[in-house]
Amino acid sequence: MKQNLKRLLGYAGAYKFSIIMALVCAFFASAGVVLATYLNGVAIDQIAGPGNVNFKGLILVLTSLGVIYLLSSLFQWFISRYANKVSYMVVRDMRRETFSNLNDQPLSYYDHHPHGDLISRFTNDLDSVSDAMAVSITNLFSGAVTVLTALAFMLYLNIWITLAILLVTPICLLVAYYITKYSQKAFQKQQQSVGELSSFVSEIVGNQKIVKAFNREQRSEEQFGEISEGLRKTGTKAMFGSALVNPSTRFVNNISYIVVGVVGGIVCITQGVSVGILSSFLIYSAQFAKPFNEISGITAQIQTAFASLDRIFSLIDAKPQQPDPQDAVELTDCQGNIRFDNVYFSYDKNKPLIRGLSFEAHHGEMIAIVGPTGCGKTTLVNLLMRFYDIDAGKISIDGIDIMKITRDSLRKSFGMVLQDTWLFAGTIRDNIAYGRPGATEAEVLAAAKAAHAHSFIKRLPNGYNTVVSDDGGELSQGQRQLLTIARAMLADPEMLILDEATSSIDTLTEIRIQKAFLKLMEGRTSFVIAHRLSTITSADLILVMDKGNIIEQGTHHQLLSRGGFYTNLYNSQFAG
Repeated sequence: MKQNLKRLLGYAGAYKFSIIMALVCAFFASAGVVLATYLNGVAIDQIAGPGNVNFKGLILVLTSLGVIYLLSSLFQWFISRYANKVSYMVVRDMRRETFSNLNDQPLSYYDHHPHGDLISRFTNDLDSVSDAMAVSITNLFSGAVTVLTALAFMLYLNIWITLAILLVTPICLLVAYYITKYSQKAFQKQQQSVGELSSFVSEIVGNQKIVKAFNREQRSEEQFGEISEGLRKTGTKAMFGSALVNPSTRFVNNISYIVVGVVGGIVCITQGVSVGILSSFLIYSAQFAKPFNEISGITAQIQTAFASLDRIFSLIDAKPQQPDPQDAVELTDCQGNIRFDNVYFSYDKNKPLIRGLSFEAHHGEMIAIVGPTGCGKTTLVNLLMRFYDIDAGKISIDGIDIMKITRDSLRKSFGMVLQDTWLFAGTIRDNIAYGRPGATEAEVLAAAKAAHAHSFIKRLPNGYNTVVSDDGGELSQGQRQLLTIARAMLADPEMLILDEATSSIDTLTEIRIQKAFLKLMEGRTSFVIAHRLSTITSADLILVMDKGNIIEQGTHHQLLSRGGFYTNLYNSQFAG
């Protein structure tokens, strides 16, 4: 907790001016309230008894009180303003750093962290920190000034009554400390449960078609209920511990109030202290305890924030992917000569996948990759793009080890069209131009026409200016895939990767797209992952994979003539 607080203060240090201004405003606001308490006693002393009232002095004191309260309220508003500014700016910086670090994580990081939980850290956890910071700065600054100024006035008025208050105060702090320490672990579990719930809801909402297709609504509700019940239990336990703080400290404060009354009464009798001073002390005892009560009142909020900080900093501290070596080169004038040399790789070190894989692809060749599900087809492409790094062996492009090529230049050399389409919230034009933001209108239109997407785009309400959501729900699956194909064509890369690129397109359009792809592939090394073998009969080289190994390779006719695995796979698709 201390380490997280220190790091949080490090972020806040960038906004020293706002913090100083909040402290100055807190001084004037709190000092004004404490001074007003003293003047309350002075006002009472202006009333000596029936018919013995100093009206002139009373009016002067009451006027002063009105001005002081007005100015204190104004300064209190300024405290809130600066506190909110600091909290929002700090959380903005943390959110930027968190997102930046996420971009630097290897894909394996996302394989082991639910997406909904990561999103929850960006939203729920950072919002908890922001809210807690705003109220803590306000209460901490105002409370500190109130305690110090109230203590100064009390010592000035009477040292014995002040000592009585000071003897009771440490009990309040000890009670708050031990209860807070007890409930902190419960708040950490609560935030973990919130992340789990967010992850589950994200999965279910994003896959409603599958849920409804398999009639899993009832089971989803039951699972949601189980997770929600777990959150209720951890939340109840956390709040129970936190809820003990405020009434416990208030109980101690009430004892302090009684002590002031008793000691003050004795002092009034023995030392002749006025009733006005005693009344001021009664208010001061409440003011002295108020900051502790306010802090204890937001204990749950503060503890939630500390639990959130653990989750946020674990994300910020996550080890990024291995950076490019200092002598890494930019891949320029790529010819597309690719070589896999005795490559080994596994997602789980206990479950080997690719073992000793070797092959070559030459400039301008179309390499098709086929095989049963889970044989390693997409993995091979992931290794080529360095989404994952190999365990052993070597992959080279134009004779250069890809481990010595910068990731950015390597990936810019490839154009990818995947089976799972991805669009972002924006216009059709922006989605097509994603890979080339500076593309002209004519180039965007040409790419759309080449991908046979132009005709359906023109039928949309606003044509190329039609705005689509991030899930592309306004378009069919086939239309979304045509847009991703147009995006790849516009990018005009040196090499291509097509992973079931036409899986959601009707047969007639697929034939047209295949012709466009063949034109796009001219002079480019291309990798095509396909289940429909009719689409890759013209490939220069077909790699047949099974269990992470290449078991056959050759052209379509060469493989058919051998009567092996590929022949059986091909015949199974055309048995009719």
